Amino acid sequence: MLFTSLEFLFLFFPIVIGTYFLLAERIKNYWLLAASLFFYAWGEPKFVLVMIASILFNYVAAIIVGHLQKNLWNRCAKGALTLAILGNCSVLFLYKYCNFITDICRTLFPGWQGIIPQTSFVLPIGISFFTFQAMSYVIDVYRGVPAQKNPAFLGLYIALFPQLIAGPIVRYTTIRRQIEYRKVTLGMFSQGVLRFLYGFNKKMLLANLFAIVADKAFEMEGLSVSMAWLGAICYTLQIYFDFSGYSEMAIGLGLMFGFNFPMNFNYPYIAKSATEFWRRWHISLGSWFRDYLYFPLGGSRVKNKVRLSFNLFLTWFTTGIWHGANWTFIVWGALYGVMITAEKWFSVPQKLESGVWWRGLYRGVTLLAVVCGWVIFRAENLTAAGDYLKIMAGGSAVAWIDDAFYFHFNEIKWVLLVGILCSIPLFKTLTQRLAQRQIRLAKALTTLGYAVQLLLFLIGVSYLIMNAHNPFIYFNF
Repeated sequence: MLFTSLEFLFLFFPIVIGTYFLLAERIKNYWLLAASLFFYAWGEPKFVLVMIASILFNYVAAIIVGHLQKNLWNRCAKGALTLAILGNCSVLFLYKYCNFITDICRTLFPGWQGIIPQTSFVLPIGISFFTFQAMSYVIDVYRGVPAQKNPAFLGLYIALFPQLIAGPIVRYTTIRRQIEYRKVTLGMFSQGVLRFLYGFNKKMLLANLFAIVADKAFEMEGLSVSMAWLGAICYTLQIYFDFSGYSEMAIGLGLMFGFNFPMNFNYPYIAKSATEFWRRWHISLGSWFRDYLYFPLGGSRVKNKVRLSFNLFLTWFTTGIWHGANWTFIVWGALYGVMITAEKWFSVPQKLESGVWWRGLYRGVTLLAVVCGWVIFRAENLTAAGDYLKIMAGGSAVAWIDDAFYFHFNEIKWVLLVGILCSIPLFKTLTQRLAQRQIRLAKALTTLGYAVQLLLFLIGVSYLIMNAHNPFIYFNF
């Protein structure tokens, strides 16, 4: 079930939240768990069994790890933790990477094709997100966080429907107390509604419109240079508004139920470096790899740059693999590993503070690298990615500019302008400064903002009624 579906907006969610506020406090978590499992089972019921198995496995694993740690059996606790991590990774490997690996093996060893079958596992939606949440919980228990004794409460943490499918990846320590007790105020609820509307509108009125041009460009033969760049820029904006829109909706829904989920995006396209970009883009994933992979490897507190390079490259290589079983994702992650390693080696983030011109130039280089990286991310394979980048560089284009560019640019130009303005903190900065000087005017603009978002929401709903819909990009991961 999608947040941007008529079934969710006018059937599932009204029933769930209406019933939630009518129930006694002790029953609310169980109702939310049942609703979340139903939400997940809506598209493919059999995969809810994978979800339930994950909940039970990690519940038992954490109880064992916590018991062993409490009794100071550290070696046994570490062994139990290792088994828990391997169990989670095995499920992820089976569904997400087994098809990819068997295909590679059959290609490399043609004579073994009769021995090695080509697997065809169907990917359960959102498996990377809820598996990483489950693993972080068991690891945190090993690090001293008390294990959850109620399996339904742990199930709610792993399966909670607002952030179940595409994040943000929420740590158990972030919402542990909120699972056991929370209170929804009117201000909290209204803020949740606004954030949901904001995310819905980003998805329906920006991401989906950019998707039309991006899809056309990546499927078109005989691309001109200008059309290739337009497609790349549109995809750059599409994936941002698509994913950040989902995150806004998830955070908004969480607030309506009394949960405070972490921010997942912070205007990533204004980043001055690749390092900063990943502090602003998919923050919950970047922090997960930092805390559970990069730091345990030694982080930047190592004796030499060779080990630092290894730690950084492995972290970002794994980040690429997390996104999917395709060479494009692996190369995309590896490129960020190379860029961030180079920035660490040459102390680029520190040097950027020394000069305005140098900072502006490197910001442009970073944005260019991000756009080219999204081309690799979006392409069907590495050959297609290379061909597209070659056209962008003017190497094999049929023309620098053509009628297709004029047509699509004229169709999207005003949306493009709005998208660029909304991808930078212009309106946020103006509102904050205004609030400091003119409180009444700021409140009036806030009220106007609610009205505008509601109006845009109604326009987005009209698109749904006309079946104008694109699935969320990160549902694939």
